[in-house]
Amino acid sequence: MSEQFTQEQGQTLLDLARATLIHKLGGDQSKIPEDLDERLKEPVFDQKLGTFVTLHIHGNLRGCIGSLTGEEPLRNNVRNNAMNAALHDPRFPPLTSRELEEVDIEISVLTRPQPFKYSSPQDLLNWLRPGVDGVILKKGMAQSTFLPQVWEQLPQAEAFLSNLCLKAGLPRDAWKQSDVDIMTYQVQSFSEKGH
Repeated sequence: MSEQFTQEQGQTLLDLARATLIHKLGGDQSKIPEDLDERLKEPVFDQKLGTFVTLHIHGNLRGCIGSLTGEEPLRNNVRNNAMNAALHDPRFPPLTSRELEEVDIEISVLTRPQPFKYSSPQDLLNWLRPGVDGVILKKGMAQSTFLPQVWEQLPQAEAFLSNLCLKAGLPRDAWKQSDVDIMTYQVQSFSEKGH
């Protein structure tokens, strides 16, 4: 993915996510930069792009919610996904204000997903780019996605796709069937990593 956002713009998105959680959970207001509202007026944040907000505490996942496509301006998308990752990820209890002090926030901004054309399961394995491609797998009403960052835990394409099937509630080898749709996207991610 071409670097669409500068590090400064990425930092603005991280500041926005943290400010959103501080306002909602009751945290240290002094950690919200005074110029945040002004920085968010940049036209770049008007774009409608998909985002994921991932929360970690001491390197462990604590919440991750996102949208594959942007139905609203980027600033609103990040705000909503930050709230949802903190309070509505069904895998975790809602984040507490005490935990907020420990959380590292990561934001992934997605390119528009594109259909991935391949001729066979082996062809799919050969052409996916570990660490680069995020993958959406869809079969009927079942759908799931893994961000490119998931390749760090599942570096083998076969294991990556099998786990993606399980996440969608499908048999682990469903990715080998011809009635499965695969789409790929790339991300630009920004992280506080030990703010």
